Amino acid sequence: MNKNRGRCVLDKKFWKNPVFSISATVVLVLVILGSINPNKFRIVAEKLYGFTTINFGWFYLLAVFIVIVFLVALAISKYGAIRIGGDDERPDYPFFTWIGMLFSAGFGVGLVFWGVAEPMSHYFTSPIDGVEPQTEEAARIAMSYSFFHWGISQWAIFAIVGLVIGFLQFRKKRDGLISTALEPLMGSNKTVKTTIDSLAVIATVMGVATSLGLGILQMSGGLQSVFKIGNTFGVQLMIALIVFIAYMISATTGLNKGIRYLGNFNLGMAIALLLFIFAVGPKVFILDTFTLAIGDFISNFVQYSLRLQPYKGGTWVRDWTIFYWAWTIAWSPFVGAFVARVSKGRTIREFIAGVMVIPPVFACMWIATLGGTALYNDLNNGTKIAEAVDADITSAIFATFEYVPFSGLISALSILLIFTFLVTSADSATYILASMTTKGSLLPPLVVKMVWGVLMSAISVVLLYAGGLEALQSASLVSALPFTLLLLLLVFSMGKLLKREPITVRSSDVRRFTRIEKEAKKRAIEKDLNKRK
Repeated sequence: MNKNRGRCVLDKKFWKNPVFSISATVVLVLVILGSINPNKFRIVAEKLYGFTTINFGWFYLLAVFIVIVFLVALAISKYGAIRIGGDDERPDYPFFTWIGMLFSAGFGVGLVFWGVAEPMSHYFTSPIDGVEPQTEEAARIAMSYSFFHWGISQWAIFAIVGLVIGFLQFRKKRDGLISTALEPLMGSNKTVKTTIDSLAVIATVMGVATSLGLGILQMSGGLQSVFKIGNTFGVQLMIALIVFIAYMISATTGLNKGIRYLGNFNLGMAIALLLFIFAVGPKVFILDTFTLAIGDFISNFVQYSLRLQPYKGGTWVRDWTIFYWAWTIAWSPFVGAFVARVSKGRTIREFIAGVMVIPPVFACMWIATLGGTALYNDLNNGTKIAEAVDADITSAIFATFEYVPFSGLISALSILLIFTFLVTSADSATYILASMTTKGSLLPPLVVKMVWGVLMSAISVVLLYAGGLEALQSASLVSALPFTLLLLLLVFSMGKLLKREPITVRSSDVRRFTRIEKEAKKRAIEKDLNKRK
């Protein structure tokens, strides 16, 4: 009885949290406005998109580049040995499970969407002026840019947010809120902290809504390609409802059950699909493409990272690179907080290397295999997959599967993979949003998860209704702008936090070093005795 009463009191307290009330109200107002007048909602979103990309594109590019430089320097510094947690703690999850959870909560669903769509889009219309579309040179540039967009830059954004939150939660025993991370710079003023956390929550909701919308669009396109079900808003609404029910059920099971098991399933299924396409596809072409694209990515990294078009004009960088960075920044509070939650016990160096290397390598392998298979067929077999992608970008992966064995079965399994990625992403997002709006609680009430689950689904459906892909992109980019400034402040705040942190050595390491020292002294004594003899 007392337990139940305590649970009720806990569940009611979240209403009094200004971060919850402000952010939930803003999202709810957007849902209502988009539902009442979707056309005006779309027009306003387009105007904000243009204003943001034209005036602040440079800011997004510089911010991401600065984050990457900071993390690489941190990983190789003496601070890389500090653990996210106590000095003697060990990781909560095995390596494969950890990577599966990172990938599922990160950009798994986005990668399935863009893994073929992006390289084929660049192949159809080259991002570099003067390069003739649908040629060998266009194919090479398409792969190079796809690797760049899905490489370390996106995951560096997740890593910096996750590192700061994990450091505070598990080493300093404080709440994992963005405002707490910024206290070394911004102080502890209550109004400032509420504003910061509210901005983080709103950006997260918009970023997750974009990913949900993309996944729903692709599932709808897949159902049309495989089962000839019309790709209409009604179908998309039904998919959104089914996904919502699934991730709400998963949310009731907790972090160590639903998300953990689905994360392992997602990664295992994605690897199986990758290996199958590689086995039946142009293997040498895929390996050559992967190797060449890695080289091009390394050679062009700085140029691509800071590329703008102030002299000749054009919108390509704004439509692709800036959108990607804004989308990543928008939901980095969610992915960062989730990555921190599952990375307890790992060193800073291990954390940065794991987050910034392993998921991007897998992403590049995915693009090289699926995107490379599509490019090979267009270049050598005249399949015109690029034209199909240009006509309907949601059908990209399914247009590619038409030219592999068991195409119907593989397409159906891909729809299932997209579905499970959506469920794990939304499930983990409800957990993190609930935590962010209950003062960083690691066990937020179920009712708060449900509130955010409803609002996330609602805003993604409204954005689909108001303008589809364009509205989804606009929502991410605009909501990410204020948080981009906070992202840079997190870099400086983390630097200040680490300077105050003593570099300690684990007791096991002390014992090991003591043993080595004793053995060295023993050998020295024996050597001295032998000399005397």
